[in-house]
Order: sequence, then C-alpha cells, then structure tokens
Amino acid sequence: MTDVDLSEHEPHVREWLANGFAGDMGYLHRNLDKRLHPELLELETCRIISARMNYMPPDTRPLEVLASSSQAYISRYALGRDYHKILRKRLATLAQKIDHALPGHHYRAFTDSAPVLEKALGAKAGLGWMGKHTLLLDKAVGSWFFLGEIYTNAPLHLSHRTIEDACGKCNACITVCPTQAIVGPKKLDARRCISYLTIEHKGAIDTELRSKMGNRIYGCDDCQLFCPWNRDAPTTNEPDFAPRHNLQNRDLIDLFLLSKDEYDTLTLGSAMRRVSYAQWQRNLAIALGNGPATTEALSALQKRLGQLNDMVDEHIQWALARLAGQIE
Repeated sequence: MTDVDLSEHEPHVREWLANGFAGDMGYLHRNLDKRLHPELLELETCRIISARMNYMPPDTRPLEVLASSSQAYISRYALGRDYHKILRKRLATLAQKIDHALPGHHYRAFTDSAPVLEKALGAKAGLGWMGKHTLLLDKAVGSWFFLGEIYTNAPLHLSHRTIEDACGKCNACITVCPTQAIVGPKKLDARRCISYLTIEHKGAIDTELRSKMGNRIYGCDDCQLFCPWNRDAPTTNEPDFAPRHNLQNRDLIDLFLLSKDEYDTLTLGSAMRRVSYAQWQRNLAIALGNGPATTEALSALQKRLGQLNDMVDEHIQWALARLAGQIE
C-alpha cells in the first residue's frame, strides 16, 4: 500500500524520456502528468494497492532454448495466456472484497494497461527494489512477476516496509545484455533492447543489432536469467501461465512458415497478439539468419520472399545473405 507521491521518481522519468530512450513508444510521452500524478488518472485517488503475481513456469529450460539455434526463444511471461486479463480480473475481485469491507469508495484495477508508473509504485509499496536492469527485485522471489494496481480514494493504512537495494557490486545484467541496452545501473536504452525491438518497434531493425538478437523472436529474458537473485526464484503453478502450443521450444522454421490465419490461431488469447504478423515474420527471419545454413532454412526464407511487404523482405534478404556467407 502506498500513497500517490511519485516526486522522487519524476526527475528520472523525465530525463529518460528527454534522452530519447523510449524510442518509438510515443504513448510514454502522452499523459505523462497522469503517470507521475496518479490522482489525475483516477480522480480523488489517495492510496494505491500494488500487487505482484509470479509467472515463471517450471521446466521451460530457457538457457537450453537460447543455446539452440533451431528453436525460437519467447520471453517466459508470454508463453501462457494473456496476463493482462488474468491479473486485472483478480485485482477487480480483490477490489470488490475491499469495497464490501469498506464501502462507499472508488476502486479501479490496472495491469500494464494505463499510464501507471508500476515499478515505482511497487517499490514504494515495499514489493522490492529497482534492480540495475530496471526491473523490480525481491530477495525471496527475484523478478519473475507481474505487477498490478488498485487505485482508490479509500484512506487505507500505508505500508512502511522499506526494501534495501541488494544489487551491490553485481553487474551481471549489464554484462550479459546481448545488445548492451543497459547503458548504466537502472538506465535502459529501449532502442537497443531486444524486447523493444521484437515487440514495440514496428519497422526495420538496425543491421548492427540483428546479429546480436540470436534466436529471440519475442522479448528477451537475459537480464533476468543471469541475475543472482533469480537463481532460486519460485516458479508458478498457475495453469493460465503454463506454456501453450509448446511455445517454450518451438522450431524456428515451423513458426516462420505459419500462415497469417495460423499465426492468429496460435496467438489467440496471448500477450503475443501485440506483435503483428509482419513483425513476427521479421523477427523469425532474423533468427533464421542467425542460425545454421541448412537446406530447410534457406528454402523457408526463399519461400516467404515477396509474400508480405518490403520491410519483411529486407530482413529475409539479410538472412539469406548471412546464410550464403556460411556456405561460401
């Protein structure tokens, strides 16, 4: 439980945006006052309940998949059903229970769905500290969790739990980032981040970064996978977060050859719907270009050339050139 005072975080947010680190995410500039002042987003808000929910499924062997050039790596949060609906529904249920106990107030639940400064609110509420990778960390549960909030005008008691920053001298997340997107402790240049490139960015990806993306086709977990505080982090037993369609280790070529209709079926009810079919093809073409020059890979790339748009073709041609270089 926290209040709405985010003045401590405002200078960092404004500096981050001014440096252009948000890339094409224009929505982070819009409604900035509401993001920094929760009482403007939901009028009369004076308290915010911040909640977390673990999402890491057991036995998905992320490091093994990353090391396999024929398999697609998908960020572990996206393997199951869309977390937005699941977490928001549970928060709404919690809000109803609070309303029954303390009626006559307003309650509204959010999960990554509005201009909400989630990590800052989570830190203020005592759910963790901001790690050097800019994700919220807790010694007991690591960082494999979703965040959600309930905004209310009910004068609930504040939490007074302070979480000490326990990153210390560790720079594992900074060191292992494939594209060096973490440009300093707690400072992420989204324009270089693979999660941004594969999900938020709609156009062509810089050639300098393509070879660094490996087989990561939707998001990236490296900064979490190598964080010492995630070494013994708990997994989830939530059925909705279990991998669907064997997405934890699917074959790159199989995914690349999916038709638009098959892609729509695959991503139905998934957070992966955020990525268009063109982005999907772009991401997979890069991953294939970073893999071995097999007959199957070359054939799949040639088959898709000229099928969608110029942006996708650019990445397919890049991949074909990369694989041709291996043959020579």
